[in-house]
Amino acid sequence: MAARGHVQDPNDRRLRPIYDYLDNGNNKMAIQQADKLLKKHKDLHCAKVLKAIGLQRTGKQDEAFTLAQEVAVLEPTDDNSLQALTILYREMHRPELVTKLYEAAVRKVPTSEEYHSHLFMAYARVGEYKKMQQAGMALYKIVPKNPYYFWSVMSLVMQAISAQDEKLSQTMFLPLAERMVEKMVKEEKIEAEAEVQLYFMILERLGKYVEALEVVQGPLGEKLTSELQSRENKCMMLYRRLERWAECNALSCKLLLKNPDDWQFYILYFDSLFYLIDQSWAPPQEGAHSAEGEVHASTAQAISFMEDRIVTEEAKESKHLRGPYLARLELIRRLRERSCPEAQQLGEPLELMFQFFVKFGDKPCCITDLEIFLDLFTPDQHVQFINRLMEAVPLGAPGEDGVALPGDTRALQRHLCVTQLSRSLGQQHALNTEGKLGLIKELKAHYRHGLQFGKSCLKTELQFSDMYCLMAAHVYIDLWLETGESNMLWQCLGLLEEGLSHSSSNAQFNFPYPLYIYMFPISSWRHLILNFKEYLLTRYAESLGQFAAASQSCNFSLRFFHSNQKDTSEYIIQAYKYGAFEKIPEFIAFRNRLNHSLHFAQARTERMLLDLFLEADTSSPLEESVKSMSLCPEEDDIPWDSLRDNRDLTVLVSWNPKDRQLNEEHKQHSLEDDTLWLRLRSLTLRLIGCVSALTHPPTSRNSEKTTENGVAAKPSSLQSLLSQLENTLNQATQFTEKQLQYPFVGPVPSRLAQALSSGCCQCQLSSLQLPLHLQELETAGLGSLLHTSLYMLEKCKGDLLEVKDDQSKPQQFLLENLVYFVETVCIVLWVSNYCGSVLRPLKSSLQKKKKKKKEVSTVTVVTALISALEHIKSQEISLTALKLGALSLEGQTQSEVRLKTDRPLIISIESGPVLFIYCSSIHFYFELAFIFIFPFFI
Repeated sequence: MAARGHVQDPNDRRLRPIYDYLDNGNNKMAIQQADKLLKKHKDLHCAKVLKAIGLQRTGKQDEAFTLAQEVAVLEPTDDNSLQALTILYREMHRPELVTKLYEAAVRKVPTSEEYHSHLFMAYARVGEYKKMQQAGMALYKIVPKNPYYFWSVMSLVMQAISAQDEKLSQTMFLPLAERMVEKMVKEEKIEAEAEVQLYFMILERLGKYVEALEVVQGPLGEKLTSELQSRENKCMMLYRRLERWAECNALSCKLLLKNPDDWQFYILYFDSLFYLIDQSWAPPQEGAHSAEGEVHASTAQAISFMEDRIVTEEAKESKHLRGPYLARLELIRRLRERSCPEAQQLGEPLELMFQFFVKFGDKPCCITDLEIFLDLFTPDQHVQFINRLMEAVPLGAPGEDGVALPGDTRALQRHLCVTQLSRSLGQQHALNTEGKLGLIKELKAHYRHGLQFGKSCLKTELQFSDMYCLMAAHVYIDLWLETGESNMLWQCLGLLEEGLSHSSSNAQFNFPYPLYIYMFPISSWRHLILNFKEYLLTRYAESLGQFAAASQSCNFSLRFFHSNQKDTSEYIIQAYKYGAFEKIPEFIAFRNRLNHSLHFAQARTERMLLDLFLEADTSSPLEESVKSMSLCPEEDDIPWDSLRDNRDLTVLVSWNPKDRQLNEEHKQHSLEDDTLWLRLRSLTLRLIGCVSALTHPPTSRNSEKTTENGVAAKPSSLQSLLSQLENTLNQATQFTEKQLQYPFVGPVPSRLAQALSSGCCQCQLSSLQLPLHLQELETAGLGSLLHTSLYMLEKCKGDLLEVKDDQSKPQQFLLENLVYFVETVCIVLWVSNYCGSVLRPLKSSLQKKKKKKKEVSTVTVVTALISALEHIKSQEISLTALKLGALSLEGQTQSEVRLKTDRPLIISIESGPVLFIYCSSIHFYFELAFIFIFPFFI
């Protein structure tokens, strides 16, 4: 649009309505308006591109691309057409086409700063670093501005970072970048802080720490002003790299005098101190101790320094800083680790931590501050410490229930801190059942009493007493683990529901909702989708037969990962524009971390398998689905060697003692568990792709059949994948024998153990081996397959709700086994379709051999499928008859838990219809099995 006061371009006025329609989401009207405009102005290329955008947004991608290419081949140079094409190609996820647009524009208008700049940014989106370097220098020659020059320098750095050959980076790319910057330094053309940051980055990657230190401490370092203490932080980092511990120690001392609450400098001070002690460092006889001043190289100096910081804080009348007090405890810990008797000079940890609690116990951070130093106590000091802390908690007189309650939020926070510390010291775990029930009663009283202090809180704010509620839930879980009574979990869920009704934004109340999975296999997924992390939902949805929810969850996850590529490209471009060069490698690393995410590979694999299983009604959709997925069985596109576990396994609050906490062994075991499961699913997916490719029997032993989707049907590939699957199954079997138990707040186990237990993996392997052993099908293959199928079916038998002593106990593993049985039926269907296509020409000869045995096998197949259908129908009847919506917490739970909300105290499980639909879908699968499998066995 032209600026006000100037003559407006007529084309802008004509195109404005189309832009408005597109901005408002009215794509159909935008297409119609573009058609009207094109009838009058056939050469108005931008209108054609805008129409293509409308077509793209209405799902007509092929038409949109064809229309766009009609304009692109004309190599337009007007801004409207170029910008519209850029928008379209981004929405099509084809950023490489944008580079061709601006390459043509630069050729036609070689002196345009704007087109050169757009070309550079287009290269940045696709990571063409070498072309970025050339485009940056070409732009600098046209318009000699510093930013353009350093764009080219940064492109060299990115070539070094992305290079596969580290030697090439160190000998060519980085030295060239260094010389380019040094040229600007000698000519005194360095203008901005970003340019100094880039110079520092280059020297650091080259390992030239001395030269980098000179830059930071020299005149160029004066430009480092955007961050607080930027120069000091860089000097400290370089001192550590150079192992110049004296300077590191002296600088940390100076910085702590300025900011005695900065914990990172305390850690650096202690690290450097003990390095110097170990090296028996002594100050020089003449001159300063170091370039940064006085150095502390003895425990006596460190103790004196800490005491001085404490005295300074004690002299304040208010606003005491926590850093010095915690640093004293950290010094005690380090001295004790070295068995230094000087640790006693700093005081007794129990008394020091009590004093800390008196000063800071009303702050929520007090628990996390003290928790890391609990190992300084001996076991016999635990009770003494808690009793001492309780003396400093101002509580009122006990009420009728015998519970003394705080009078304000500060007292509440102090009591909460003591309660959390008592759990961290294992005192709650040492209680018997009656003691734990009494503790829960007390915690509930404190929680409900504390709600009065948060009446004025917004819905997005947390209640002051939320942690009481969460801790009571943890104690309920302890009781469940000890007694096995599911009633404890029901009460836990009721309490969490109550917590959510008062504090709906508390994520900690939402995370324990996998309890619903244990309590009842089919819970209200609409509710869970709103609360679950995508990882948890993806894990449970499919195993519970919720195929639609599982597919939706995978799509949500994949949408996030796919948008990562686009979003990080925009961040990189903005970093170039504003000179934030040090952030560009971080953005690249973040993008790579997400691209190599284990969950990304899991979601993509599971989504493709779901798509295939949900289309397992005829043989043709299998081939079409494989084709649409561009699935090549011979290529494994999962980066196994660089997979990243991006889960935050510490996200759940836990006050358990150290021996009950999640440890590194658990994390490594969980990673191996998920990786093995992913490998099994990936191999299954690729083998299904092989089956779809083997649609016709080979004409000769060495011939290869290529299907329409371009996938070669190589028996050798099938054999290789089967061998990999068999080896992976052996590894998985050995892995599951370890039976490592995770803490309740630890990672969620994968589906691996249950899949192996159900027998589906072996059955699927057997069925996938049939194409390679058609000659053995009559004698061995079919009988083995049928035996395995029947074994799987027996694993599915039983009631989902087991009624015992007037109590219903869910058996969710039966439903998961049934899900695996259905998946296996789908795979058998596809394999049998292929086998049928091969065996039909040989039908007459096959019928002559062992006809009686084949008739028995046929009856076995029919019997198995009929038995499965009858079992599913029986589950339909029993669960449909059960009025799940009427389930409520009765007796003790109902009297103890009263939700202060508009809805009654009912944990609604609206799952009858869901299960009915699910069972109907299984019924449908078995009907298909009759249609497609049965004819091949007669």
